[in-house]
Amino acid sequence: MSVKQVIVIRTRYPDGKGGFFKPRTGKLIAQGAHASMKVFFDRMEDSGDGCKELGPQEGWDWQGAVLPWIEGTFTKICVGVDSEGAFKAIAPVAKDAGLPVAGIQDNGLTEFHGVKTWTALAIGPAEADDIDKITGHLKLL
Repeated sequence: MSVKQVIVIRTRYPDGKGGFFKPRTGKLIAQGAHASMKVFFDRMEDSGDGCKELGPQEGWDWQGAVLPWIEGTFTKICVGVDSEGAFKAIAPVAKDAGLPVAGIQDNGLTEFHGVKTWTALAIGPAEADDIDKITGHLKLL
């Protein structure tokens, strides 16, 4: 079994002047890291003692994918899309397939001039073949 997480990064954004720009590489990396972690944060539940823990939720294949991923090499693949439309089309397909998904909407405080902007999406950890059906056509970063 091959398990991985795919992080989809938007690489091109409207500049507000009719053109486009690419954010700094560090910004793109940070957004991808946020998405990767958010998959886990979104699945934390109250443990009853004021603490949080990862809970058994629908679509969270703990024994089959998550634990082997955490205990293994926790493979991450980064791919890119050029448009918000292409970006927004991916999450519903992954969710419909029962895969863990988490998106990041930047608050716009640095690169995006006060405009909240969708920047990164993590899918998985899950079976590589299941994720590839959704993201296999996207270009590696």
